[in-house]
Amino acid sequence: MKKVSIYDTTLRDGAQGEGISFSVEDKLKITKRMDDLGIHYIEGGWPGSNPKDILFFKKAKNLRLKNAKIVAFGSTRYKGKGVSRDPNLKGIVQLKPQVACIFGKSWGLHVKYALGTTLAENLKMIFDSVKYLRSKGMEVIYDAEHFFDGYIDDRFYAVETLRQAAKAGANNITLCDTNGGMMPHQVESIVKEVKKEIRIPLGIHTHNDSEMAVANSVIAVKAGCVLVQGTINGYGERCGNANLCSIIPNLKLKLGIDCISDKRLGSLTEVSRYVSEIANMIPRDSQPYVGNSAFAHKGGVHVSAVAKHPRTYEHVSPEKVGNRRRILVSELSGKSSMLSKAKEFKIDFREKSKEVKELLQKVKHMESKGYQFEGAEGSFELLMKKTIGKHKTFFDLSGFRVIVEKDEKGKLRSEATIKVMVKGKEEHTASEGDGPVNALDNALRKALERFYPELKSMSLTDFKVRVIDATEGTAAKVRVLIESRDERDEWGTVGVSENIIEASWQALVDSIEYKLLKEE
Repeated sequence: MKKVSIYDTTLRDGAQGEGISFSVEDKLKITKRMDDLGIHYIEGGWPGSNPKDILFFKKAKNLRLKNAKIVAFGSTRYKGKGVSRDPNLKGIVQLKPQVACIFGKSWGLHVKYALGTTLAENLKMIFDSVKYLRSKGMEVIYDAEHFFDGYIDDRFYAVETLRQAAKAGANNITLCDTNGGMMPHQVESIVKEVKKEIRIPLGIHTHNDSEMAVANSVIAVKAGCVLVQGTINGYGERCGNANLCSIIPNLKLKLGIDCISDKRLGSLTEVSRYVSEIANMIPRDSQPYVGNSAFAHKGGVHVSAVAKHPRTYEHVSPEKVGNRRRILVSELSGKSSMLSKAKEFKIDFREKSKEVKELLQKVKHMESKGYQFEGAEGSFELLMKKTIGKHKTFFDLSGFRVIVEKDEKGKLRSEATIKVMVKGKEEHTASEGDGPVNALDNALRKALERFYPELKSMSLTDFKVRVIDATEGTAAKVRVLIESRDERDEWGTVGVSENIIEASWQALVDSIEYKLLKEE
């Protein structure tokens, strides 16, 4: 079986993506998680570019990694400067990493305009830099920057840059599509040609500017590359880097290539979401393999078929990458969707065909009014239980009032007053909050927690508002989605109204009722 090494550059190239910034502690956490995933090389940063990366490499020496080698990134020496006096190379050597990855120019355009030097001097810069780092006992990966563009422009010079790296002792030469504009047939052809002339192992590093980064990486492996560089979730500059969350399962499940173990592949979805959380980036639901919608089924025909045999609409088993199948409920749903969802919630609908039909009509009617249950499975489960008479009312609203005022200093203040009947007793409470919904939440909890102390373990984690019909202006209906969690689970609930407070109240009540029903 062919083996391919995975090289993760999330901490350096991924951090160059817009809106991403990792602290040293963030980078250490991600490093440990990448090691657990079975990544072979983790590029920690460019120690010659900033003090934060220097600190990371110093702290990373204390990590007890089981699988990965830490890589320091840098460039070839400056023109006209000896390697021993080059600050970039000296910075790498002083940190004594296991592996160094340095990039050099393969394209005459860059040599002339970016470096401002001659083609001959550039070749010497590559040779000197690789040889110097190898003389210090490091494994050296040479990144041939803009290689494919350079090859198309002047194949003889581009290949000569690789020969200099190989001659100097590079352990691997990685071919880079730095501008991200190559097509798979170009990458395949060029890699095959290069393999005829360069005998040391080749790697591939692609960017996603033409939406081809994953395809180009996979085709490069098919053509002979044995190391793949990329980032988790495809984070990176401009349109991003090759997405390892797609590349790894493609290599493992589609091509049968040994890159990480089956067990570690099962943690891929968790790792994807962990890194997105650390990066403070919203996970892309439609992301292949690891996205929340990757194995989500909405149409009634799809749901019916998947219930009979998952392969009808799933190209791999979601469990293999640590994901899960989701059955979505909408106006497109059929009876099979309802039955599948009921099974998921452990509700027996088999002998209740009348109730299934009633539920289906309710969902279609509510969605026509603006409700959406795809992200509000808590509200949908409550609706199912109400339909079959298994719902329980834990409290009744007598009324509430919300006041928002602005004081003389310009500070906004929100206060909610609420009356509810709980177990035959009327509770009348008031509470302040950061906003009207937060005040309402605080007041309701204040009234209920004496009767239901389990609510103390519940918290609201997200609050989204969507205008349903913008043409109605300020009179438009809004849909409020609230996400809640406790120490074990998380769930979503929904409310719809022309009044944002009313819509929020509906979602808030559902979130609390779901928690209380769950506890029972």
